[in-house]
Amino acid sequence: MSAVYVERLDGDYRIAGTRVSLGSIVLAYLDGQSAEAIAQSYPVLSLEQVYGALAYYLAHAVDVHAYLAQGREDFERQWQAARDVDPMWYQKLAELKRATADA
Repeated sequence: MSAVYVERLDGDYRIAGTRVSLGSIVLAYLDGQSAEAIAQSYPVLSLEQVYGALAYYLAHAVDVHAYLAQGREDFERQWQAARDVDPMWYQKLAELKRATADA
């Protein structure tokens, strides 16, 4: 009997039995982190769960990449909507970031 390492809840991929997103594991992996380093970053996960999540990702890469791309699009849409509601606040934020970068 094989273990289930990834579950889909409310449209999100999660490591089974946890609140850790598959996306966070995949992005760390794509950033070059080893499974061991990822497991250390998420103490709630065992090394077996990390390897299981990575195996799931590798077996379903097309679907997972589509899911991550949709998440990026949703984030960008929400970010732009927030900027449209209060453009002055975001202008002040950008000025503050420039000022601290120059300091």
